[in-house]
Amino acid sequence: MEQRGATVAEVSRRIAVWSGPRNLSSAMMRSFGNRSDMYDVRDEPLYAAYLALSGKTHPMQEEILAAQPSDWKEVIADCTGSDLPDGMFQYQKHMSHHMLPEILRDWVYDLNNVFLIRNPRRVVASYANRFETVSLDDLGFRQQAELFDRIAVHTGTRPPVVDAEEIRANPEDVLGRLCEAIGIPFEARMLSWAPGPRPGDGAWAPHWYASLHKSTGFAPPDQEPGPMSTEMEVLADTAKPYYDHMHKHRI
Repeated sequence: MEQRGATVAEVSRRIAVWSGPRNLSSAMMRSFGNRSDMYDVRDEPLYAAYLALSGKTHPMQEEILAAQPSDWKEVIADCTGSDLPDGMFQYQKHMSHHMLPEILRDWVYDLNNVFLIRNPRRVVASYANRFETVSLDDLGFRQQAELFDRIAVHTGTRPPVVDAEEIRANPEDVLGRLCEAIGIPFEARMLSWAPGPRPGDGAWAPHWYASLHKSTGFAPPDQEPGPMSTEMEVLADTAKPYYDHMHKHRI
């Protein structure tokens, strides 16, 4: 299978970007949401369904469950149904760990899929600052790689992969190549945006989006994370083969 550029006629105008937590996903949502042809943005539409199915407790739990459908079938129907206005696109920010085993996968073939990855050591270090406990499934690397392979086999073409640190180092170059790969023109307005909240931000924004709401563009790459506990190092090492598998196919 060889990756190739797509044309708008060949692909869905629903752009689904799959990532894990602590992975530049919110800044990417801002970048694409700032396009002149972006009809709307869906911020983690499966979050409530994930909480309802997994039994996990997250910050602002009640607000999230009240704001979104907790039935994954209803969410999928919304993510794939109803036509978009001519020439307009929809951006869907998805967390790969939200795709629990109970949730069917076939619907993703109707989307224009992109995979956003980040080095596991950076993800683990950032995640551990927010949560006391973390598991491999919480980080989504395994689910992300499984979904990437599933789409590649079904379509015969590997979906585009972009690395968060490479975007931060050179956003214009990487986003330009990504736009070409998914069949849309690059717009310079993807590189910067006005600070503040947006109507499409998830119900969890007051807890998680303080930095996003202050941002006006992509921040430069972080320094390498410092020493971590043995447990966190083992977790990062366990996630790395999934990351490496996708990293070698990045655009």
